[in-house]
Amino acid sequence: MSKKIVIDPVTRVEGHGKVTIQLDDKGNVKDSKFHIVEFRGFEKFIQGHPYWQAPLVVQRLCGICPVSHHLAAAKAIDQIVGINPEDLSPTASKIRKLLHYGQVFQSHALHFFYLAAPDLLFGVDAPPEKRNVVAVAQEHTELAKKGILMRKFGQEIIKATAGKKIHGIAAIPGGVHKNLRQNEINYFLDGKEIPNVDTMIEWSIEVIDFMKNYHKEHAAWLDTFAAHPSGHLGLVSKDGTGTLEFYDGELRAIDSEGNITLNDIPDFQYADYFNEDVERWTYLKFPYIKHLGRENGFNRVGPLARLNVCKSIDSPFAEKERKEFKAYTKDKPNNMTMHTHYARLIETLHVAEKMKELLNDDDIMGNELVREGVRRNEGIGVIEAPRGTLMHHYKVDDRGKIEKCNLIVSTTHNNDPMNKAVGWVAQNVIDKQEKITEGMLNQVEIAIRAYDPCLSCATHSLGKMPLELSIYNNDGELIDEKFKS
Repeated sequence: MSKKIVIDPVTRVEGHGKVTIQLDDKGNVKDSKFHIVEFRGFEKFIQGHPYWQAPLVVQRLCGICPVSHHLAAAKAIDQIVGINPEDLSPTASKIRKLLHYGQVFQSHALHFFYLAAPDLLFGVDAPPEKRNVVAVAQEHTELAKKGILMRKFGQEIIKATAGKKIHGIAAIPGGVHKNLRQNEINYFLDGKEIPNVDTMIEWSIEVIDFMKNYHKEHAAWLDTFAAHPSGHLGLVSKDGTGTLEFYDGELRAIDSEGNITLNDIPDFQYADYFNEDVERWTYLKFPYIKHLGRENGFNRVGPLARLNVCKSIDSPFAEKERKEFKAYTKDKPNNMTMHTHYARLIETLHVAEKMKELLNDDDIMGNELVREGVRRNEGIGVIEAPRGTLMHHYKVDDRGKIEKCNLIVSTTHNNDPMNKAVGWVAQNVIDKQEKITEGMLNQVEIAIRAYDPCLSCATHSLGKMPLELSIYNNDGELIDEKFKS
């Protein structure tokens, strides 16, 4: 009797997706797939809108990473009004970067403390009712408190620069709509109302130390679970040093052994180097590097990929941690999926350091907010969102109406890698098992959660959060069914 395991949807991720695992009559895994089940239609319905609306509208894709879409679209729209990233005023450029770092900081804190920590702290077999931030707060109060306040700090940075914590507006074509005043800056520096930026740096280091100690005790699991070879893609600085870059850089990709497969390509040339494949069983596309083909050209994106492709980090504490992180694999690419959590915390420290740097930069109080250039009919914006490389591409007609839009979202890049991770769990945890347990199903989700997927960005749809396990016989008849809310 064959079985079909269905996890619908995957929990503790942003958005809605499901997993199917097909077993034969002996319990051998025949196939596994991570499905995105809603139609992805945003690129179509934005057509006809005036170009200046794009940075406002696209952030409605998601409530977790609206800033990422806002800024990627803004970079693209800047080009349509004739402004390249280097043409922005110092004030506009630094306000946008401060906003971006605040977004990365709050998003990384959200994922680690709220979504990933329950798996790490309580183990894969913990009961479902314990796998949440409330249980973390009850049993690891100080850790949870720091996580909540760290996320709040990032959200307050967003509010100060964009007007509100979610779906605010900072960027306008060619610049930003406001600077920061001294009293707004002091709010983040003096520590009178909220823990200050120096405390954020201190806590980030403490959480990295927690993760390193956790790794010492659980290395066998963290080093092997859902690990698989893959390419890695991310932005690096334009000066040739290979420095980690979040806002404006060039595209670099390497294979699982460290060989460069995409050598610092200008972001506006992305379409020359990437294709997107489709499958009948999911609405999420599969990007890959053209000259490598689909089988070898897919890439991970996000924290692990960024630390693999960069050669340095331009903040001292994070660079120290990066060197230690890279030493573990003898400076070779790290293909260990669960090490993404470690990499994410190093990035959290980095953006905290960069926020401090910008909060002490007088340019963020400057008065030159907007610049203009010569109108164009096409714009491309690429940034590193918390979850990885994010691409926005717009073409407009002579009236300024959007006639074509293409978005390659971070989670889209991670589509193949997430399916590989699901396949690993299916083969190494579920294969040949007589009884499918809750802990086994949770391990499928843990593998996906490591990538911090944002399925709302990828599918533009909201979904429910139950889990359903259905077992069918050879005739397709339902013979057993289990649910959890």
